[in-house]
Amino acid sequence: MGQTCVTVLPGRQFRLLPASLIVWLALATAASASTVDVELLSDGRGALPLYRVGSAGNHDTYRAYVEALDGDKYGIRIRNNTGRRVGVVVAVDGRNILSGKRSNLRKNEQMYILGPHESATYDGWRTARDTVNRFYFTDPGDSYAGAFGDYSAMGVVAVAVYREREVPAPYVYNRQKDGAGREDGSGSPGPGAMGAEEGTAGKAEAGRRGEAVGTGFGDEKHSPSYRVRFTPESRAAERHFLKYEWRSTLCRKGIVDCRWSRNRFWDDDDGYAPVPPVPVR
Repeated sequence: MGQTCVTVLPGRQFRLLPASLIVWLALATAASASTVDVELLSDGRGALPLYRVGSAGNHDTYRAYVEALDGDKYGIRIRNNTGRRVGVVVAVDGRNILSGKRSNLRKNEQMYILGPHESATYDGWRTARDTVNRFYFTDPGDSYAGAFGDYSAMGVVAVAVYREREVPAPYVYNRQKDGAGREDGSGSPGPGAMGAEEGTAGKAEAGRRGEAVGTGFGDEKHSPSYRVRFTPESRAAERHFLKYEWRSTLCRKGIVDCRWSRNRFWDDDDGYAPVPPVPVR
């Protein structure tokens, strides 16, 4: 997200800003206050509109509805708004998109790492270091999670954000040599690779066909990746939940306004032009 810089020139007088502008600036500041921004990108429709809803009283939880289109391929774009690395645990329909296992958004799950002010799009289930299988909107019975009998978090893209733990600088000391004149290298730290949480399949809850929506296991795509060392903080900095639904469901829930309104240029009237009214003399 770009930054707007204001330069104050010498000798100029300040003027009061309109209240509407002050409100807009406040909203813009609040929007950029999150650690990351999360949105869904459709292959055909671009960035999908987010219909924000309440955060259930948690200032570190963001929730929104998104409209799904049957068969539409999509990706999850995440932008790091901070100057430090963050790790993101991403789950679609309750399954970790890296490991495919049931996710609880915990720090010991496999996660993607974003550098300072970096953004990336994750558009499939990772099946190997260089390949993913694409996300697409579908019925729960055709979804990846549904294949495991897991309907516990169907229709939700969930992201937990973990800041990198600040590791204290190592204490510098003179290494002692053993009797053979070799340096004693004992106590050197081992690799800090991330581990994936083992999860069990949840109790199957059949979704209603035609109303619920899930994410399928689509075509394979080349997507290189590599492993890095990352130590997350103990608690998530924030969480994002995007609930995607068919348009008919969003209309029924009142998330979007689907009321029909008459168009004065297209009123579907097949009648002929009426005789103009006779002017009153």
